[in-house]
Amino acid sequence: MPSLPVFDLDSHSLRIVQALAEHGSITAAADALGYSQPAISQHLKRLEQRLGMPVIERVGRGVRLTEPGRVLARHALPVTTALDAAAGELAELRGLRSGRVRLAAFPSASPTIVPRLLATMSEQHPGIGITYLEAEPPEAVAAVRENRADIALTFSYPGDRIDPHRESANGLAVTELRREEMMLVLPSGHAHGTSELVDLAALDGEAWIAGCPRCRGHLLELCDRGGFAPRIAYETDNFVAVMSMVAAGLGVAVLPTLAIESARIPAGVVVRPTANRDHRTVHIVAAEGAGRVPAVAATLQVLRRLDDDLLALPAN
Repeated sequence: MPSLPVFDLDSHSLRIVQALAEHGSITAAADALGYSQPAISQHLKRLEQRLGMPVIERVGRGVRLTEPGRVLARHALPVTTALDAAAGELAELRGLRSGRVRLAAFPSASPTIVPRLLATMSEQHPGIGITYLEAEPPEAVAAVRENRADIALTFSYPGDRIDPHRESANGLAVTELRREEMMLVLPSGHAHGTSELVDLAALDGEAWIAGCPRCRGHLLELCDRGGFAPRIAYETDNFVAVMSMVAAGLGVAVLPTLAIESARIPAGVVVRPTANRDHRTVHIVAAEGAGRVPAVAATLQVLRRLDDDLLALPAN
C-alpha cells in the first residue's frame, strides 16, 4: 500500500490561511495578525514550496484561496482551538491569568447581558481582554465557525424553520443559557391591558408592529397558532421605535424580555404575558473544546452565573 505524502504544516501557517480566508487580502490579514505584509508574503511562499501547491491566487487587488488553501482553512479552526486550549492550560499551570476572548451577541443582548458580563469580567478577571461584535444569530454562528469569535450569544424560537443552531452549527458546541419570555406590548388603555394573561387570538384585527425578519417570522407562527393572520402595519428592528409606536397607539407588538429591558417601558405602554407563555431560548455557541481555553472558560462561567433578574421583567 503506497504511503501518503507528508506535508510540513504548522499552526502559524494555519492562522495565516485562516486570516486570508476571513479578510481577503494579504495586507488585511497581516494587520489582523499583527505582522508586516512582507512577512506574511514570505511565509506563504515558503508554505507553498513545502506543499508543492499554491495556497492563494490573485484576484484584482486581493487574493482568494485555492482548493488546497480552502482545505487548510477548513481544518484551521479545530486545530488552532485545540492548540489555544493546550497553551491556556499550560499558562494556568504557570499561574498566568491573561488572555483574550472575542464575543459576538444579538442586538438586545448589547445593552443588557453584555455590559453586565464585561463589568463582571473586568472586576473578577482584569487580565482577560474582551472584544465585542454585535450580530444576529446566523452571522454570530458563522463568526465562531470562521474563527472570528470565540463565543456567540444567540437565540432561537420553538419550531424556528431557519434556526441557525441546526445545520450551520454542526461541529460547534451549542448549549442553552436560559429561556426568555415573549411579552405582548400594548397601548395604555387597551381592552386587554389589565389582563393577567392575553390570548393572541383576542388580538385578531389589531394593527401589528413587526420586528427583525426572524422575529417577524415568529410573530406569524404565533398568530397562525392562534387562528389568524396578523395585519402588519409597520416593521422595524429598532426596539425603542416599536415601543414608541405602541405608545402612540399605532399598533401592538410581541417582544422578547431582553428587548423590552433594553428599550425600557415608556409612558403609554403596558406589557403583558401571552396565554401560552411563549418564549425564545438564548444559547451559547463556541467551537468544540473552546471551554478548555482558560480565558474562554472564565467568560463562560461568568455568563452562566449572571443574575436571573436580567430576564425577570415584571408586567406593569
